[in-house]
Amino acid sequence: MEQFTVRTTGRCQLIPITAQIRSIVHNSGITSGVCVVFCPHTTAGLTINENADPDVARDMVYQLQRLVPADDPEYKHVEGNSAAHILASLTGSSVHLLIENGALQLGTWQGIYLAEFDGPRERKVWVQIVGS
Repeated sequence: MEQFTVRTTGRCQLIPITAQIRSIVHNSGITSGVCVVFCPHTTAGLTINENADPDVARDMVYQLQRLVPADDPEYKHVEGNSAAHILASLTGSSVHLLIENGALQLGTWQGIYLAEFDGPRERKVWVQIVGS
């Protein structure tokens, strides 16, 4: 298993991590298999989406914040970050990627993102590769 950290700078943001994952896959020497990326935090998640236009990530954050507002007076969690927990559950804590010919199999415009919902913080990302 490999691990790296990501320092986030805002309360809610998508941070591209595709380059780090590609590097780990390349260095593993695995030519065919599966790469599991896991975020061990309850207020952050992972997602795959377009990485060609940064406005897509901005628009996603905008709509997620509208969908689950941070300041809903009905939240009961005393830490004040209920929205972050809900958003992390919606995005999920892991992504699974195929590896073929030693490379991640992503669509033309796809990238992997750490989804921060309770930042700024330092987040861990764990990567496990299985294959031959």
